[in-house]
Amino acid sequence: MLPLAARQRPKTLQDYIGQIHLLGPGRALRRLIESDHLHSMVFWGPPGVGKTSLARLLAELSQAEFIQLSAVTAGVKDLRDIAEKARANQAKDKRTILFIDEIHRFNKAQQDALLPDVEAGNFILIGATTENPSFELNNALLSRLRVYVLKSLTPEELTQIIDRAFTDNFIFPEDLKQTLVLAADGDARKALNLLEMLSDLMKEGDTVTPEILKEILSTPQFRFDKQGEYFYDLISALHKSIRGSDPDAALYWFCRMIEGGCDPRYIARRVIRTASEDIGNADPRALQLALNAADAYERLGSPEGELAIAQAIIYLSCAAKSNAVYVAYHAMMKDLPRYGSAEVPLHLRNAPTKLMKELGYGKAYRYAHDAPDAYVPNEQYLPDTMPKKSYYQPTDRGLEKQIREKLIFLRELDKKDQL
Repeated sequence: MLPLAARQRPKTLQDYIGQIHLLGPGRALRRLIESDHLHSMVFWGPPGVGKTSLARLLAELSQAEFIQLSAVTAGVKDLRDIAEKARANQAKDKRTILFIDEIHRFNKAQQDALLPDVEAGNFILIGATTENPSFELNNALLSRLRVYVLKSLTPEELTQIIDRAFTDNFIFPEDLKQTLVLAADGDARKALNLLEMLSDLMKEGDTVTPEILKEILSTPQFRFDKQGEYFYDLISALHKSIRGSDPDAALYWFCRMIEGGCDPRYIARRVIRTASEDIGNADPRALQLALNAADAYERLGSPEGELAIAQAIIYLSCAAKSNAVYVAYHAMMKDLPRYGSAEVPLHLRNAPTKLMKELGYGKAYRYAHDAPDAYVPNEQYLPDTMPKKSYYQPTDRGLEKQIREKLIFLRELDKKDQL
């Protein structure tokens, strides 16, 4: 017997649950289907949101022959055979839909092999991918496809799918059903697989208990991809939550990544970067704490060491924020090529030999510690060919407020010295 998820594939557009932003009345894909003007396209979305089901439904509604390939196992020869079959169908006034699951796994040569037949309209290509097509598909193929973004199913939509599939004679309390829905995490295939596992355990007339459901859900799963776009979305959310001073959100994204199997060392490295990029001199302790957290994890491992990273994340979230160091660094890197390999001013050079002294190395250098306030007004430390410019502009937050006041004081000394 086919798995429950396969048996529950919708047969009509009315049976299809989810993706209302594409299939609701007046929406783009709905209008395309109703006018029967299909074109080649890509369905981009997380697992279990109905990409394959929708492709099959389009073929059924347009009375086209549906041919499915997996990018994992298919090769260029398979594509040529399908193209020949599609041309034969065209001669009989019949359309062909080629559905390629995980199309992002096709290499450049395989993608290029699709171009002539997509261009000529020999078949309608529908690709399915969980990865960002703009990163995974070459421009030549992508320019010939319309990308439709499919979203995770809501708890309400998953509940509809489960209710429609539930035909057993055991009792499934509503609160426990919602526990299963949440465990499915927007994935209809996962929800139906969990329901099928539950059905195999239950007898007629039995009632599902928390203990039975816990056995089914013994390995909670969160959507996570250790190298794809979803991974970078999560780490981006963590970084932006710290920057936005929201410790609760930052902790949430951290726990999501840990629960999904992310290497805590990667997160620790990102936290160290965040300490410099978004806090900097407003609170230099942030960088030290981030380094300490990474070191603590190396000493303790998981799960004990993860608490130190969580501590650093919460501290950074609450710390005073400044990107002044980040801005100054990138401004200097941008200006650097304009001045080339500028010479070090002679007075800043060391003069360990007699010849160097005769050439003026170190001449007229003024030792800052011998000056009042340990500062020599209007001393030139940048190259002579480079105009004086304030790249570092400290904020008035945290320790940088004191740094700002100090720099203002030094600039005033420069002005007095010029009088």
